[in-house]
Amino acid sequence: MTDSRLQASPAVDFRCGYITIVGRPNVGKSTLMNELIGTKVSIMSRKAQTTRHRITGIQTVADTQFVYVDTPGFQTRHLNVLNKTLNRTVTTTLIAADVILYIIEAGTFGLADQQVMNLLPSNAPCILVINKFDRVKDKTVMLPFVQRIAALRDFAAVVPVSAKLRFQLDNLKSEVRKHLPANPPMFGEDDITDRSEKFLAAEIVREKVFRSVGNELPYTSTVLIEKFEVEGNLRRVFAAILVGRDTHKSIVIGQKGARLKGISSQARLDMERLFGGPVYLKIWIKVKFGWAANEAGLRAYGYE
Repeated sequence: MTDSRLQASPAVDFRCGYITIVGRPNVGKSTLMNELIGTKVSIMSRKAQTTRHRITGIQTVADTQFVYVDTPGFQTRHLNVLNKTLNRTVTTTLIAADVILYIIEAGTFGLADQQVMNLLPSNAPCILVINKFDRVKDKTVMLPFVQRIAALRDFAAVVPVSAKLRFQLDNLKSEVRKHLPANPPMFGEDDITDRSEKFLAAEIVREKVFRSVGNELPYTSTVLIEKFEVEGNLRRVFAAILVGRDTHKSIVIGQKGARLKGISSQARLDMERLFGGPVYLKIWIKVKFGWAANEAGLRAYGYE
């Protein structure tokens, strides 16, 4: 990853644009983006609302720069301050999209999917992406399902995929490229995201917390990087896991500190793979009573 904004010499038919990935929670948006760019920049877990930010993943090939934007799952229930903020992120990102990837799960289309579809603007080409296609045992039932959903809107294309197995992802990228505008690259050819390493470090720790703790910890818990130092190829990362209660602190620490040790070890390995060098990681847990109680507090912790 690099912060370079130096542009490569564009090809004659060079195309570049923003591709917004949208759908209800847990349809595989983050997995899809990571697999499309070939690098993990958006965190994943089974816990709903894992993605809270507008995450950009960049892939540059000979004649195209794909700028994918992973969005939080659109929330239709429990519209508290956090969920309203997440929803505003989704709608704002859709407005700026050159191409939209609207993701649903193979064989499933409910009210939440319809509500997301209702948000899709009419001034940008929208590709219907049917994810988790590998999970459907009887493929014959998929044809009427695809026809029913495709008839609900004028989609630019319909592409069944399995993000996890990388099934049909090259075909999906080919469809995306057809609808990207003719533009020079916006980012350096080696860039994979426009987010800072400090931001990515916080996201990695948060993913490991949710993967380790699961439903025992409220989704409002988050991670704050208190210090991020770079010395040559070494990164020193000092992170605080913010929780709302003392009982939550005990849950994250685990018996004799085993759970926190596992979180730290897994997060450090992911950071070293992403940053391409050694990482010293120190994690604390802090109880912040009512820290997510208002919108100003949310913005202070990076929910934008």
